[in-house]
Amino acid sequence: MKVWIDISNAPHVRFFKDVIKYLEAEGEDVIVTARQFGDIHKLMEMYDIDFISVGKHGVSLYDKLRESTERVYNLVDIINGEKVDVALSKHSIELPRISFGLGIPSLYVLDNEHALAANKLTLPLCDRIITPKIIDMWKLMKFGADPNTIISYDGTSELMHFKSFEYNDNVFDDLNLELKHPKTILMRPEPSLASYLNTDCRKSVLSPIVDELKNVANILILPRFKEQAEIFEGIENVSILKPPVDTSSIIKKSDLVIGAGGTMNREAAILQTPVISCYPGETLSVDQYYINKGLMFRSIDTDEVIEKALDLIVKPHEEIDVKTDDLFQVIIDNLYDLAKNGK
Repeated sequence: MKVWIDISNAPHVRFFKDVIKYLEAEGEDVIVTARQFGDIHKLMEMYDIDFISVGKHGVSLYDKLRESTERVYNLVDIINGEKVDVALSKHSIELPRISFGLGIPSLYVLDNEHALAANKLTLPLCDRIITPKIIDMWKLMKFGADPNTIISYDGTSELMHFKSFEYNDNVFDDLNLELKHPKTILMRPEPSLASYLNTDCRKSVLSPIVDELKNVANILILPRFKEQAEIFEGIENVSILKPPVDTSSIIKKSDLVIGAGGTMNREAAILQTPVISCYPGETLSVDQYYINKGLMFRSIDTDEVIEKALDLIVKPHEEIDVKTDDLFQVIIDNLYDLAKNGK
């Protein structure tokens, strides 16, 4: 079986790494393509994944359209002669369009019902869509998804990040961090360059939170790009992490996570590290999943976030038992079935 996997965002590397390793161990032929964006290439090298670099990210709407169009053009030439049996992606714009055009069965993983442009461009073209049960199927149908293609599971996509996770309790020492306070808070700025979030990449909702909490805890910032790192440079008790790093161990080692994005917040919830979401957009269903289970607190009120943070670093929540489906097996089973049956 020949499988094509396209990776378009940094968290997707961790999502697919175990799928790639499993398929290769089974003797399957795996073609991995990845665009140049954020830390994708560094993470691919860190996890020793062979890949073909194709295209890059666009910032403005014009740039996004132009880069995506050029990426489709270049990917078609690569994939056309490969005789691919099945294609797999997570929120890739280009893979479903190419797979549909070349008649390749495609499996699509979705966890953001608010990505309006991406969902309209992809969902009507996918043969199967794997999505968390918490996401309303009717919302996906409004984007053109065939309800017969939707496969729901209990949990969120971040479960995949921990299939082969080995915790490094010495991660802070390995990073040579200067930690003056007994408590440590990891923070992740908002995804300012994403098409679904209209924010200034040179500002962050975390700034006033950092200013207040730096006096009571060590602050670790994991920026998404250079401009975000510059926001927090030179601030006392603030350490800026330079990716790629072992984010999973850092999350588990930290006393609290405050995130203005999504992925890291949900990773913290899975690892049962107290987490506060101050994501400036509309609440995602996958975040609500962990909020409902008492594993995540959400607020966009700065004072409320600070108050809750002070409470959680002193009195973290008790461990909560959460039962989920085996997403890895759901993906593998559907890949093989699609390759065999085509639909």
